[in-house]
Amino acid sequence: MTWHAGADLLVVGTGVAGLTAALRARERGLRVLVVSKEAAGVGNTEWAQGGIAVVRSEECDPADSVRQHVRDTLEAGAGLCSTSAVRTILGDGAAAVRRLCAAGARFDGEASGALSRTREGGHSAFRVIHAGGDATGAEVQRALVEAGTEAGIPILENHCVVELSHTEWGAVGGALVLDHAGRPGVVQAPAVLLATGGLGQLYRATTNPEVATGDGVALGLRAGAAVADLEFVQFHPTVLHTSATERGSRPLITEAVRGEGAVLLDSRGEPVMAGRHPMGDLAPRDVVAAAINEKLAETGSESVYLDATGLGDGFVARFPTVYTACRDAGIDPLVEPIPVTTAAHYSCGGIMCDVDGRTGVTGLYVAGEVARTGLHGANRLASNSLLEGLVLGTRSADAALRDLRSGSLRRGSVVTERPPAAAVVERSRLQRLMSGYAGIGRHADGLRRAKSGLDAAAVVRPLRSRSEVEDAALGLTAHALLAAAADRTESRGCHRRYDHPGTDDLRWGRPNPLRLDVSGWLIRSTPEESREVA
Repeated sequence: MTWHAGADLLVVGTGVAGLTAALRARERGLRVLVVSKEAAGVGNTEWAQGGIAVVRSEECDPADSVRQHVRDTLEAGAGLCSTSAVRTILGDGAAAVRRLCAAGARFDGEASGALSRTREGGHSAFRVIHAGGDATGAEVQRALVEAGTEAGIPILENHCVVELSHTEWGAVGGALVLDHAGRPGVVQAPAVLLATGGLGQLYRATTNPEVATGDGVALGLRAGAAVADLEFVQFHPTVLHTSATERGSRPLITEAVRGEGAVLLDSRGEPVMAGRHPMGDLAPRDVVAAAINEKLAETGSESVYLDATGLGDGFVARFPTVYTACRDAGIDPLVEPIPVTTAAHYSCGGIMCDVDGRTGVTGLYVAGEVARTGLHGANRLASNSLLEGLVLGTRSADAALRDLRSGSLRRGSVVTERPPAAAVVERSRLQRLMSGYAGIGRHADGLRRAKSGLDAAAVVRPLRSRSEVEDAALGLTAHALLAAAADRTESRGCHRRYDHPGTDDLRWGRPNPLRLDVSGWLIRSTPEESREVA
């Protein structure tokens, strides 16, 4: 090893969950070190357009309440949410937003004394607060990065975590890290928090930036943690479709546009959501995305259309990010419908943890999109993700502090090995397989084809560079997702099986945890193991 560092808490990731945890831990007196693959401001958080779903007593619809927010979340989650986790996380929401505002975040309407609120798919009330019109994530990221800088929190930018290290008694005790020049080093810390974000780069078309390569899922699995609900990948119903956006990260057209009155039309001008759901264009995302894909298959078109012309000139001020993306593509949303299609957006599953971010591995905590808390179930309710990152970031930092003070976490020497070797698949091939066989619609034969294709294309290599680490993470995460999707022989939420179109509550009304055995094979965890952190 060429370099060493140490901390009480190592945070991996600089999105809303990671930076919130780092700020909380520093505030409570812990030595914190943060690792980021890129600059601190790069990641999924800054791309979030819609807002933060939260019920605040000082400003809410007369009929709205945290209880109603809980009901909406459970309805969207299609029977797989943890009711206790939903109540806890949403109940902490108002306090989390207050802390965010204290850290410097500024929301629309603040100058008038009441934050502006909108409504998104699956919500029964106007409870989504936003910033910069449709730039909420960018404002959250800005505020947290600036607060972290002012607090003097050290961030190792352009550093990549290769593997989590263990102490002699089996607890997580730090990480093997590559610096900006690819030199390996060791960070020792009795508590490690993974806040690495999502896995959108498994697919050819995604709303996620290029850093979203499933790193945390792979790190957690290799460290001994269980994962669950990976089969539930939420595809956003409305991303901009042009000839230039066939592959890669696509501009998101926030759901709030429909919340303000825009409607989805097919290529014949007929409403996409007519007769499909009581909430129409504001139905949960899995319902809308599936309806769009059916329309595309029916009409042979490459896109449907989001007609926002009825919103008038106010569209520009309310949705500046969307307006700019459309104009850059040669589309004027004030006078013509926006061509849209679906793209991989959010992972509802991840590493299993409790509402304090604790996993089944001593010393390992998770927060944000990489965590499976039970909040999202089979389909995330719109704008619950930033809220979860804020709440879990705080709660996981508090949990790590309590565990350190109680003596349940101890410092110990860690094994400092060379970078490990792992199976790597060329990324474009992996993305073709996953998009072709593990997208919105799935069946057993396609899932088998995807797995066989990954196996045939895999090459074992030492993980000596960031790209190799990311490709290995994508490969392991893809295998875990395929295994979970093959196991779940039903259709529920984001997971739709053409060969099993019905929902089977008796057999599948529960998570299906997976972990790696000592030989590195994915195996199904027992119900007892899954209850440990459920």
